[in-house]
Amino acid sequence: MRLGIDLGTTRIVVAYVDRGNYPVVMFDTPDGAVSEWFPPLVAVRGEERLYGWKAWQAQEDPCWTIVRSVKRLLEAAGPDTRIRIGEQAIPMQQLLRELLTSLCDHLRSGSNLPAAPGEALEVMAGVPAHAHNNQRFLTVEAFRQAGFEVLGLLNEPSAASIEFGHRNKKSRNGADSARILVYDLGGGTFDASLVELGETAHEVIASEGISTLGGDDFDEVLADLALEAGGISPEQQQSLTQAEVFRLHEECRQKKEALHPNTRRMVIDLGIAREGWREVSITTEVFYERCQPLIDETLHAVEDLLATGNGQPAASEREDELRLEALYVTGGASELPLVSRALREEFGRRVRRSAYT
Repeated sequence: MRLGIDLGTTRIVVAYVDRGNYPVVMFDTPDGAVSEWFPPLVAVRGEERLYGWKAWQAQEDPCWTIVRSVKRLLEAAGPDTRIRIGEQAIPMQQLLRELLTSLCDHLRSGSNLPAAPGEALEVMAGVPAHAHNNQRFLTVEAFRQAGFEVLGLLNEPSAASIEFGHRNKKSRNGADSARILVYDLGGGTFDASLVELGETAHEVIASEGISTLGGDDFDEVLADLALEAGGISPEQQQSLTQAEVFRLHEECRQKKEALHPNTRRMVIDLGIAREGWREVSITTEVFYERCQPLIDETLHAVEDLLATGNGQPAASEREDELRLEALYVTGGASELPLVSRALREEFGRRVRRSAYT
């Protein structure tokens, strides 16, 4: 069975090939519900390690240290990199392999994937466009060691452009080629790519990326605002354990993801991080104001990309930019209403959003 896997920073999403369709796999969750994603979480207690939904369950227990955003750690990783978690220094390759082994096991016995027992799981895996050779090597090796057969790696902007072409084939009226700009703001990384869509090929003309900017940073901004509003001193903030920081960031992530364009304020329960701390209220205006510089960084990267990718003299850059068929938005962090607002102010009606950001 052939799979496409988006190894996201905050969510892993899997689709499979089914007679010309590409349904997203639904995972069983510990509370008896189903989810379209698998959490890339690691929980550590002494020598014990849990992954995925088991790690998700352990986040309520202060005895476990939870590590989120494993993918973000890959940006500076090499074959010998070790990750310090509590008292342990765990090899990055081992951490990634065990996470993907948990994913493989859950696909076979805890999801709706219609794979026969023992059937090979052939994978095309997505990686950031700016991923370096070590990151690609670690990713491929971890998938192989976890029991998958790796067909190849696909740059995430290329994957988005293929999805765009597939979903919009009829509306394009048989056009031979088109140029789109993929804006991919994920949980931990940002990529922007100019892609030329042909009848049978998709060529990435140019890419820009920020490997340390994503939805995690929005969560951290909201957490900082909540701690300020709660009157938590710098000394108290420094005393927060890894588990407490994780719980606070998860609370902020959930409140951030619940935002819609008409939301005026959010209530953050600091007591989730540490017993006895109170609830605080943060206005979206203040939150957006603090996030704006991060969004501006992505827009500057897009501007640089257009200037580089178009390869045109300055006087004709804007003219060439106008020939873009669409700015295609993907990545979970792009769902923040502030992102859509900024992109529409810059690109107007050409902004199109993936159905599965």
